[in-house]
Amino acid sequence: MRYTGPKVRLSRRAGVPLTRKAVRYFEQRPYPPGEHGRKTNRRSTGDYGLRLMEKQKLRWYYDVSERQLRRYWDLAVRKPGASGTELVTLLESRLASLVLRAGFAPSIYAARQYINHGHIAVDGRKVDIPSYLVKPGQVITVRERSRRMQPFVAAAEGVHADERIAPYLAVDHADLRFTLTHRPEREQITVPVDEQLVVEFYSR
Repeated sequence: MRYTGPKVRLSRRAGVPLTRKAVRYFEQRPYPPGEHGRKTNRRSTGDYGLRLMEKQKLRWYYDVSERQLRRYWDLAVRKPGASGTELVTLLESRLASLVLRAGFAPSIYAARQYINHGHIAVDGRKVDIPSYLVKPGQVITVRERSRRMQPFVAAAEGVHADERIAPYLAVDHADLRFTLTHRPEREQITVPVDEQLVVEFYSR
């Protein structure tokens, strides 16, 4: 199941801010949530606990269920490259991930919602599946009927855009359009996870 509770709690459990909004909260309370959060020593976690937490961080960062992450892992191990790198690349190629990276949504959760509600099109056709894997050369746009909605007016002004646009995207905020120019490479993907520990978790 996907986590549907307070998102900032996930960042505090993970030990790193997983969303933009969490950065400020995490600076104020950089310890795990709960009654005994201040007394928790993350360094005392065993090898299994460390690997489990990296896997959970990856799940939470991309807002995927355990079953979905396992399916991506199964796909990654069948590809010729390093399994950890392939896993992160697959997750980054999801439509929801790219809508966030392009600055069309303030969070991965909002990106998922916009897609589910039918506001996003790929190559001119509505796609309402957040896990849709985008291929290089495909063009993603906000549908015409949705462009006057407040979240997309803000997106067109670049409100949600990162200071540096992902190098695998060509983005036109004013026209609410972006293209995946090439397959994301691991060194171009900003994700606070050590995927090698995730590989070790699944390979145990």
